[in-house]
Amino acid sequence: MTNASAAQTDIRPFIVEVPQADLDDLADRLARTRLPQAAPVDDWTTGTPNHYLRDAVEQWKSFDWRAVEARINAVPHFITEVDGQPIHFIHVVSPHAEATPLLLAHTYPGSSADYLDLIDRLVDPVAHGGRAEDAFTIVIPDAPGFGFSNPVRESGWTIARVARAYDALMRRLGYERYGVHGSDNGAMVARELGLLEPEGFLGLHVLQLFSFPSGDPSEFERLEPADYAGLEHMQWFQKVGGYNTMNASRPQTIAAALSDSPVGLLAYSELFESFGNGTSKVPLDAILTAVSITWFANAAAGMSRAYYENAQVEEEPAVNHAPTGVAVFADDFQTIRVFAERDNDAIVHWSRFPEGGHFASLEVPDVLAGDIAAFFASRR
Repeated sequence: MTNASAAQTDIRPFIVEVPQADLDDLADRLARTRLPQAAPVDDWTTGTPNHYLRDAVEQWKSFDWRAVEARINAVPHFITEVDGQPIHFIHVVSPHAEATPLLLAHTYPGSSADYLDLIDRLVDPVAHGGRAEDAFTIVIPDAPGFGFSNPVRESGWTIARVARAYDALMRRLGYERYGVHGSDNGAMVARELGLLEPEGFLGLHVLQLFSFPSGDPSEFERLEPADYAGLEHMQWFQKVGGYNTMNASRPQTIAAALSDSPVGLLAYSELFESFGNGTSKVPLDAILTAVSITWFANAAAGMSRAYYENAQVEEEPAVNHAPTGVAVFADDFQTIRVFAERDNDAIVHWSRFPEGGHFASLEVPDVLAGDIAAFFASRR
């Protein structure tokens, strides 16, 4: 092995340590915030309102990043190169010998920090009143372009390529068998791993399966009353998700604004607030943590371009045959089982929960940890 190839496969410790100059720069920018002209009605109808931004900026000004940094660094971080791309990840080994290796794939606009509240619940369930046999050893990568997996060195980082990189990472760490959980962007990566179904793959647990009507009238004949409410929620979800179109078509244009204005980045991250529909349970501190990570890593361009990369791909529909578990939370995208089973023919676990939303790991981590354990209990 040459020195160059050895360097590419090295796994090196990583510490999140933002220079004080970057903290001072952020404080200066926040102090000079200029909000837009308020809408005639200052609510969420047309996007993130001024009253929300004004209060959030005030809290951001006194936000203790060093305390957050210490919390982030309380778990082991590493960095390596996979397929020529720097990949940062958290790796926490369970104290329980028979723990199942589990990869956690994060959301947009999040990062590996999405799962900080979930780690100990999964790694040491006994400490939380659970069973040792439900323990997991956890790997949480930042997707290329997200968090500290920057910069993105070349184009072509589609969801499918990310899935292959994650499998390579797990093999490099020595795991011959593993499962995956994901939400949002991470749910799509998880499904791609299902399509790939590498040797030893235990299955995928996701919060969403993004399956839509095919146009076949027989599909609608099998819908239940709750599914029609799900269709309405799906239409609303698409209506307010304008960032999907912008990221998929002009990512560098919006990245210029998001990389220069922390308040612009905060406003553009309105998905954390469920687009302002009043259902989000994500604490503002968690939102500020996520936005701060994106700001300090200057990750907005890579995150936006991820949508563009996937929009360029034309692929034939494929059916996922891997064992699949779905957890549907009340205030999230409502996966409709008739459509999901058309695209995923091995759904063996289906749960619905009366509270929680798109960021369940930040909203109801105990509930999510329990459902992940329940799915993988039969996969070990």
